[in-house]
Amino acid sequence: MESSERRYTVLLADDHVLIRHGIKNIIKKNENLEVIGEVSNGEELMEFLKTGIPDLIILDISMPKISGTEAVSQVKKKYPQVKVLMLTMHKNKQFFYHAMSSGADGYLMKDDSDEELLLAINKVQNGKTYISPILSDDFAADVISAHRNHRATPFQGLTAREYEVLQLVVEGYTSKDVAEKLCLSPRTIDHHRSKLLKKFNLRNSADLVSFAVRNGFVRPD
Repeated sequence: MESSERRYTVLLADDHVLIRHGIKNIIKKNENLEVIGEVSNGEELMEFLKTGIPDLIILDISMPKISGTEAVSQVKKKYPQVKVLMLTMHKNKQFFYHAMSSGADGYLMKDDSDEELLLAINKVQNGKTYISPILSDDFAADVISAHRNHRATPFQGLTAREYEVLQLVVEGYTSKDVAEKLCLSPRTIDHHRSKLLKKFNLRNSADLVSFAVRNGFVRPD
C-alpha cells in the first residue's frame, strides 16, 4: 500500500545521460522521493521550471550553455523555495566557494557513495546545508560555518558593473580588453578598478586577483 504522503520531487540536471540514469536508480531506493524530470543543460533547466517546480534540483556544476553556478543564481532569484544540490567532480575549494555563494544548498561529489547521495538529499530537504565528507574534512570549522550560515561574502556589496569588471580582471583581461568587451572607455574601466582596490584596501591588480581567488570569486566553467 502506497503512502498518501506527498513525495519529495527531484529534477536532475546533468549533461551525461549515464549520470542521470545512475542517480535516478539510487533515488528509487527511497519511496518518498520522486524524479519528475531530467534536463541536459542550463537552458533546458530554466525552460523546465516554467512548467513544473520541483522541491529539489540536483545540478551538475559544469553544465553547457548556462553554467551550474550561474543556473543556481537564476533559480534562487526566480524560485527561492527550490533547493539546489550541486553535483561535481571538482574537489578544488574555489568551486565550492563559488557554488555556495551563488546560493547552493549542498555540494556533493560524484565520488560519493549511493548512501551519501540519499543523506545529502535528506539534509537539504530538512533545511540544512550539506557538504561532501570528501571536502568537509579539509575545511576549517570557521570556513564551513561561514558558508552554512550564509555569511556575507566580500563581493556582495559590488554593483553589477563592478562585478563584471572584477570577473574579467580575474580572467586576465587588460583594461583595454575589458573596455572593448563592455563597450566602455579604458578610462572608465580604470576608474572601476580603482574603486575595487579602494573597497578591498588593496594596492594593485595582482593583489586584487589574488584576493578575489582566495575568497572564492572564480567562475568554474
